[in-house]
Order: sequence, then C-alpha cells, then structure tokens
Amino acid sequence: MNGAAVLGADGAAAAIAGFARALRAAGVPADTARTAAFAEALTAVDPVRAGDVYWAGRLTLCSGPDDLGPYDACFAAYFGGARPADGRRRPPPGPPRTPPWAADGGEDAAGRGAVPHPVAADRTEVLRHADIGRLSAAERAEVARLVSLIRTGRPRRRTRRRAPAARGGLDPRRTLAAAARTDGEPIRLRYRDRAERPRRVVLLVDVSGSMSPYAEPLLRFAHALVRGHPAGTEVFSIGTRLTRITRELRTADPGRALRAAGAAVPDWRGGTRLGTELKRFLDVHGGRGMARGAVAVIASDGWERGDAALLGAATARLSRLAHRVVWANPHKAQPGYRPLAAGMAAALPHVDDFVSGHSLDALEHLAAAIAGGRPEGGGPRA
Repeated sequence: MNGAAVLGADGAAAAIAGFARALRAAGVPADTARTAAFAEALTAVDPVRAGDVYWAGRLTLCSGPDDLGPYDACFAAYFGGARPADGRRRPPPGPPRTPPWAADGGEDAAGRGAVPHPVAADRTEVLRHADIGRLSAAERAEVARLVSLIRTGRPRRRTRRRAPAARGGLDPRRTLAAAARTDGEPIRLRYRDRAERPRRVVLLVDVSGSMSPYAEPLLRFAHALVRGHPAGTEVFSIGTRLTRITRELRTADPGRALRAAGAAVPDWRGGTRLGTELKRFLDVHGGRGMARGAVAVIASDGWERGDAALLGAATARLSRLAHRVVWANPHKAQPGYRPLAAGMAAALPHVDDFVSGHSLDALEHLAAAIAGGRPEGGGPRA
C-alpha cells in the first residue's frame, strides 16, 4: 500500500471513528479522548503514508504493551495490510485458507491461494454494515479477518456466597478482625456482597441451506467466543442433525478451527428440523445442566420444515432452563421484515433478545447482547 492514500480527504472522520471502534471491539481502550488525540496527530503527519498513520495511531490509541498485538492486527485488517514505518511487511491476520463448507461462489479468496485485495478504510467502514450474504469473495475475506478480532464479554451471575466488596452489607468478622489490630477501635468498616461467577454460553448455529451465506461468519463468531472463554462456551451446529463442535473450535487458529468444524458437520446445506434438533439438545445436553442458567444463543432464520409447534414448545422449554434466550436472525435487518415464518413466529414469544446477525456490526451487537446488554432492543419477554 506504499504511496496509496490510507486516509483520504473524503470520509477521513468516518475512517478514524471506524478504526477506533474496531480497536475497542478487539479490546484496545481507544476511547473518545484517545481517538481525538489520534485525529490531532494525523494533522502533523502525511495521511497518505501508511507508516505515518500507523505510528500516529500506535502512539495515541495504545495504552500499554498488551495493546500492541491487537493494534497491529486491527491496523493490518482495517487498512488492508498497510506497512508500518519500518517498511517490513506485516502479514495480515486471519486464516490462510477458507473452511471447506464455503457456499458456492462465496469461497474466500484466501482459500484459493490468492491474497485478498486491500480495502480502503472508508470502504471497510461500509463493509461493517453490509449484508455478509451479498459480499464478494474478497470482501468476505476482509470481514472474516475482522470477525476474528471481536472480543466478547462474559456474562456473569451472582452467587449465594458473599465476598469482600467496596460496598454492600456490613462484614462483622472482618471489621472486628481489623479493629483488633487498632486496639479495638473500628477505624474502617468492612463490607461484603454476593460474589459473581461467569455464566455459561451455549450457541446453536443453523447450517441449513437457507443459512449457508451466514453460517461461516457465525461459526467464526462462535470461534471467537470459544477462544475468549474456552471453559464456559459450548457450540453446536443444527440443521437435520445436532453436532457438538466445541472441541473443534478450541483450536487457536481460526482457519484450522473452522476446517475441523466443517469436517465434523455432516448436514451442511441440508434441510431444517429446528424443533426436533432443539428438543434433542434439551433431552441429551440441556436438561443435564448445560442449558440451566446459561445464555442460550440460537443463530437461525427460523425456517422450519418440520412441526412449527414443536419448535415453539422446545424454545419455551429452553427459556425455562436458560437465564436468557438470544435469537440472531440475519433477515431481521431487511427493510419491512416481519417474523411471519411459522417456526420463527412460534419461537419468538419465548425469546428474550431478538437481534440480527447479518453484518460485522450486527455480530458486535450480538456479542454485547450475550454479555448482558440489549443494543437492538429486547424481545417479547424482555
């Protein structure tokens, strides 16, 4: 990208804001003050030189050594593999090859041995909101890199046990113990409150034919969940069969993880029996504790070839076991969308958060919904 405009005159403000948002999604604390400092630093350098932009961002947006790795990865992904000032080419992040189940005509360019074409920052900002199912192979490769950078917050639950806290109820034992060290004078009161523990997340990804344009990015998102919280995340594919793919997605490299998951999924682009397979999940796994108190995420368009009433009953049963049920439907973002499909209509009354999952920005919103927020609004039970 040597000599090419990294930040052009048009859309520079949007590019700066989008880059900062990508950094925050990757865990770098690029807050408003740091973003403003980055914008000010760019006025003192040449914005058409990738090295100048790289170092201006690194010196203003990073707060410590732990931020350098995510910053380099985000910079390479967001600015299309631009060169740092030292002139050494940094390899772009992401898998070297696409999973074997890529949809017809939608295979990653990287999967054919080609290097994805660099995308300008303003174009990357457009890709953040674009429907993944309508992207070209090169654009899907860029989005795939950014999906792998998403950092997911962990939902937590309050336990009955109490632990030391800055505020809460008085802790007599610790207060008296501290007073014994000051001649019996309770100089400082001690408090305790209910402790928190991580909450399990269970993700069921629809891999049927109607979901084929979105299944790969959703599985990449699932890999990001597993990578961030390996001990408390379970992932299943669901279509005509239920397949547990948690172990395959625990591989650190996204490409190898998705290839392993693809080899384990026998019903890719098959039919849809959501009700039957959701009931099977509850009978085999959910009722034994996997879904109890968890955040259950179903990523599906809701098309059901079987009995829609069975899907509604299974979703109702899941809602009674789980702490929250989140449903991600890629078609929700389409103008004029209404949940008229029989399966979706039967399941929706038992869903807490009904969100979209059609774009990179929507997947970041999904991560926030899993962590406990409701950026797109709650569902009927919210």
